Amino acid sequence: MFKSRKNGVNRFAAASTRQRVQLEHNSILNSEYPFRLNFYRQPPPADITIEEFELFALDRLQVLKALETAKLRSRSDEDFKRDVQTALDKYLPMKSNSAKTNLVEERRKDHISHFVLRLAYCRSEESRDWFLRQEDALFKFRFEQETAEDKRLFLETANLDWKVVDPATKKEVQQELERCVNALSLKNKSISIANYVAGETYFEVNFEKVPDLVRRRAVYVHKGKAFVPMANQLSLVLDEFGSQLSKMLQATAKALPRLEEDDRLKPILVNVEKQYIGKVYNGGEGVNGDLKAGDVDKIVEQYGPLCMRTLNDALRREKHLKHGGRVQYGLFLKAIGLSVEEALLFWRTAFANKTDEQFQKQYAYNIRHNYGLEGKRVSYSSFSCGKIIKGSLPSAGDHHGCPFRHFSSGNLEATLYKDKLTGNQVRGLLDLVRDSHYQVACTKYFEFTHPQHEKIDIIEHPNAYYELSLESENNDAMDVER
Repeated sequence: MFKSRKNGVNRFAAASTRQRVQLEHNSILNSEYPFRLNFYRQPPPADITIEEFELFALDRLQVLKALETAKLRSRSDEDFKRDVQTALDKYLPMKSNSAKTNLVEERRKDHISHFVLRLAYCRSEESRDWFLRQEDALFKFRFEQETAEDKRLFLETANLDWKVVDPATKKEVQQELERCVNALSLKNKSISIANYVAGETYFEVNFEKVPDLVRRRAVYVHKGKAFVPMANQLSLVLDEFGSQLSKMLQATAKALPRLEEDDRLKPILVNVEKQYIGKVYNGGEGVNGDLKAGDVDKIVEQYGPLCMRTLNDALRREKHLKHGGRVQYGLFLKAIGLSVEEALLFWRTAFANKTDEQFQKQYAYNIRHNYGLEGKRVSYSSFSCGKIIKGSLPSAGDHHGCPFRHFSSGNLEATLYKDKLTGNQVRGLLDLVRDSHYQVACTKYFEFTHPQHEKIDIIEHPNAYYELSLESENNDAMDVER
């Protein structure tokens, strides 16, 4: 009666086990993962297998890469949402609380995968910056998809330091608040701006927390405090998420040496990081490569990215580059195969106005230093796009940096037209630059100037641009007039 003769299972015991598992499931859901949204303040509470450690991280990485690519590829908000949601459904699904199955498993995977990638991408400023941008975009996407009630409940439990503006204070600044309201943005078109302000909840925060709202004059600022309406809470939430994650990444970086004492973790973290960072362009075998000094002009003009062609043009025009330009360009040339002997010849020829003695005293040492032949004898890697964009700003007479980041709008526009881009293409790139999407703009520039090449992921490194350009060699090389 109580045991199945067929399989020997006590049916009452099995039912009791199922009930106990369901209770445990609900307990974990309520205590650890009550919402799909997560600030990731605490590490995962349960044990993790090595297989989960790597697999979960790689799946999340697919989502972050899909987010990055969608920014470049999507022609509309609908396309962007569709592309991102497709990646989430495939690699990192997260059902709402109304679903009955797999909620704990899905949210546990989300939690674990975030922390593994945090470990993998904390070791350098470039990695941290990329991870922070993508996680910020993922959080924003999820927040916008969440129901108003779940957003409210999540924020109530998040312990955010937001001061609600009391009615008396709001009445004092009513007119100032009304001036910041765009009538066209009101969902209820029948309500007056005065009634909207009177009925809206406002938060008082430091103005630095909402730079985008301040820039658009969408908030009233008084004595360093911004009065932010509930309707613009997304800016506040994203600032909290980004600032907290940035601090936690710094803390993780400090703890990483101790964590990597576990021999099982380090190779996994390095492998995961390389999925984004890719190869290190430090020359390697290319230090003894076959690129000759006399071929640099032709090679760079034909295959180099705009930043390196700008440096080469300035070098030929002025017969000199300042230190920042010499380092950025010199390491790029080293990575594409210019040996130290050819580098010394290249720079000596380029600096035609210098005597041999001046060249040896002022420049030769630094060239050999880049190749690991002087000083600490470290063979330096060429700069990534992230490092160039976030590096020192070019001053008068400097030519280093990223043209999409550091050129004036007029200078960049003239350069793009000189490179035979159409009016629509130029306007599209300038729009991306205005929105600070410098690498996206560079990637689109590559596609415009290499129309025969297949679609590519966002370019992260000048040497990656160079290699992609070389792939087009069997087709028509890029045709630009300089």
